[in-house]
Amino acid sequence: MTVLLSMAAFALASSISPGPVNVVALSAGAQHGLAASMRHVTGATVGFTVLLLLIGLGLHELLARLPSLIDVVKWAGVGFLLYMACKLAIDDGQLGADKPARGPSFAYGAAMQWLNPKAWLASLAGMGAYAANGDSALLWQFTALYFVICYLSIGSWAYAGTFLRRHLQNPRRIRLFNRVMAALLAASALYLLME
Repeated sequence: MTVLLSMAAFALASSISPGPVNVVALSAGAQHGLAASMRHVTGATVGFTVLLLLIGLGLHELLARLPSLIDVVKWAGVGFLLYMACKLAIDDGQLGADKPARGPSFAYGAAMQWLNPKAWLASLAGMGAYAANGDSALLWQFTALYFVICYLSIGSWAYAGTFLRRHLQNPRRIRLFNRVMAALLAASALYLLME
């Protein structure tokens, strides 16, 4: 039982902490409501869990042989974060019927995880700590436990965003909120460049 508690603590610490995926969940909850933002939450959770599982099944060996792939992921992630930050920064804050109300998609959430160096590092560190000995039972337990904790963690950010929604009823406030979220995403990208 001690190993499972340790796995759960690791999964919670890495899933609930602020990062680009959680910032987008917060923003989606604030702008589109909980139901629409759950597509992002589900996609991000599935995307991360698949990455975690593949790392545990041997993708880490490929990365050890081709370390330049980690740089490719890092630069693609930084580019993706800056792209999202720009989209948020230039949003006009209008709540008109001509704007899409769907929010981020399942695929968008999954792609964010695969382009998120924090997700790669958490996967590598987690599997290295808990399933490096090749025990397939531990690999599957860790993956299942991580799925639940990751889903609840990202979902809590989206849920928190829904509480901000009532304070964002005019374009000026939405623009300000979007620019703060854009600054956080840009800061995440810059942080990744310094690692």
